[in-house]
Amino acid sequence: MTFPRPMAGEAVTILINDTAADQYSELIRERFPYVRVLIARDASSLHEYMTDADVLLSSRFPVHLFDRARRLRWFQCSNAGVDSVLPIGDRIKGITVTNARGIHGEIISDFVIAGVTIMHWNFLQFFREQARREWRPRDVAPLAERTLGVVGLGSIGSAIARRGKSIGMRVIGSRRDVSQPVAGVDKLFSPNDLAELLQLSDFVVLAVPQVPATTSLIGRKQLQLMRRTAFLVNIARGSVIVERELIDELQAGTIAGALLDVFEREPLPPDNPLWTMPNVIVTPHVAGYPSDYTRRVFEIFGENLQRFLQMQPLRNVVDLDRGY
Repeated sequence: MTFPRPMAGEAVTILINDTAADQYSELIRERFPYVRVLIARDASSLHEYMTDADVLLSSRFPVHLFDRARRLRWFQCSNAGVDSVLPIGDRIKGITVTNARGIHGEIISDFVIAGVTIMHWNFLQFFREQARREWRPRDVAPLAERTLGVVGLGSIGSAIARRGKSIGMRVIGSRRDVSQPVAGVDKLFSPNDLAELLQLSDFVVLAVPQVPATTSLIGRKQLQLMRRTAFLVNIARGSVIVERELIDELQAGTIAGALLDVFEREPLPPDNPLWTMPNVIVTPHVAGYPSDYTRRVFEIFGENLQRFLQMQPLRNVVDLDRGY
């Protein structure tokens, strides 16, 4: 396949600042041999190369170097969340920001449904009983009799909703626009009706972006609205939950338990009580990372780079006013 060359002038310079930089570089050079590729492997080289970059491919935007990004026209974030640019959202309007939206939904749905099943059956207790060689039969209601509440029905939340519906669960969810139905969702709620969603759900999954409106979205007041038999799942961002209040309410038995993949501080400090709580599953921010993550991101970036060189609209453009 023949790919377009730059329209005029010197070659486009792409700066990569990512743990998979070597892989991205190889893929770019193979498909677009006429572009210039720079890899920032440390803070010093990032500082040096930022002035040359037309395009930045990175998991985070280096806001402290924004004034050096004089040539930058496009930032492709290798994550779905672009919260790193929000502090300069009012200054970055001249730069197109795109993200990796669309590649995380199915793998995160795998994670969520696996976690929901583990918590519903209380496999943690089975594991403890196995370690003690204790034989304790019990009965469990079908998951199809339970309600899954998804807070945030973007591409990830919608995928989780469809997966929950596919195993027979009643699915409810919240989103800003409730004028159009969402596949797999039995009832839609606006963000203002979060309290009702919490009260009706057996499993609450947080799938909202990190924006000012979602910071500390779930705290003591919201947890106390939930059923004592309910479980909380967070695959959004740690800032969405007031962590100290969650710990207090878990210890008090306000809710049955939690599956947490993201935290206020990452890595989670060794002295954090969440590590050893019997009703909590802690995972190290892995839910959205399939084994072929780099290839999936490059499918988006490669198409966007082709569009960029042809001066066509890019896909996955982020609305910086909304933050996603």
